[in-house]
Amino acid sequence: MSPDGVKVQLDVRDWETREAFRRVIGSAAGFQVLDPDDYGAVQLLVLEVGEDLEREFRRIEAHLALGEDQEVFLTSARPDPEMLVQALRMGAREFFSQPVKEKEIVDAIERYKERRIESRLVRRQRRRGKIISVLGAKGGVGTTTLAVNLAASLVELDKEKSVALFEMNRVYVEVPLFLDISPNHHWGEIARNLSRLDPTLLMSLMHKHTTGMHVLSSPGNLDEQYAATPEVMEKLLDLMKTLFNYIVVEPGSVMDDVSAKILQMSDVVVLVCILSLPSLANVNRLLKVFFELGYPPENQVKVVVSRFMSKSEISLADAERSINKKVFWKIPNDYRTTLSAINQGKTLAEISKKAPVTREIRRLASVLFEAQQEKEESSPHFLWKLLGRK
Repeated sequence: MSPDGVKVQLDVRDWETREAFRRVIGSAAGFQVLDPDDYGAVQLLVLEVGEDLEREFRRIEAHLALGEDQEVFLTSARPDPEMLVQALRMGAREFFSQPVKEKEIVDAIERYKERRIESRLVRRQRRRGKIISVLGAKGGVGTTTLAVNLAASLVELDKEKSVALFEMNRVYVEVPLFLDISPNHHWGEIARNLSRLDPTLLMSLMHKHTTGMHVLSSPGNLDEQYAATPEVMEKLLDLMKTLFNYIVVEPGSVMDDVSAKILQMSDVVVLVCILSLPSLANVNRLLKVFFELGYPPENQVKVVVSRFMSKSEISLADAERSINKKVFWKIPNDYRTTLSAINQGKTLAEISKKAPVTREIRRLASVLFEAQQEKEESSPHFLWKLLGRK
């Protein structure tokens, strides 16, 4: 793996030192030395430390705050031991006394490449996936249909993204039926062996579906040896976040301490309802519960109307007024396609890719996917504009 596209900023006043760095780094494959007037996100800052230590330390701190890929090399004509110790504590990785030796720069660049490769591997190992909880306002509103097909759609959007589907309901085990699978294991085995939980154990308990998603099924009974606790859920979901890009969780219909922990850890809560008075009343109750708990934040709760019909007795506007919140998405009523998928144990896309219900769930997945991509790819470039070049 090469560090392609590494941009380097030389904040070096001494001409000979600056030119030595420019020659060595400019000739290294995959490195680009920016012009002095350029600003923007760079991965490597070469900084000359002089009399204005406060300014230099601010520069180091601001650069390293831009992200994990950033590094700082320091150079000085009169190195001060206390200054070096402070700079190293802040995160500076290499130091060059002036006059610099080009062989030392070459060696430092090689070490930088090795650290960059190692950093990428570590980040892959500690991947912080996003948890999407699909919570029904009441039974029979299409929660499992949405959870299953949302997970399948996320896989379809990007085959390189790993997706897990986690059914929390301990009694009504439906996901295996919806996918026509017979898992040999379930998350209850983790609850019973929490001290043994590691990536190998977790992956051995998950069922790999033909769509590419990994399914973690429910025990399907109330045996106390499989009892879940908030601690079990926290450790399990924390581990899953290192292994999967997306974890779609169906917490179940009971609001207890375990469900509360799942919601607390969720990045998005999809609250599924239909346009009926009992369903909307439950949405109201749940939103009040969330407010009292202090989580999930209001902006992370997305109300989705399932089985939507434009000529419903309760209009969308009426529903929004009753819950005092905008409906985030509408899933059209398509009883025939949905029932056919359930009865055959297939995803909606396998039954009918062009059906309106399939398209809308895929579009919902796309919106959630793109929102996450924007967060991952954004970086605080404005810091460079504030700092400027001095």
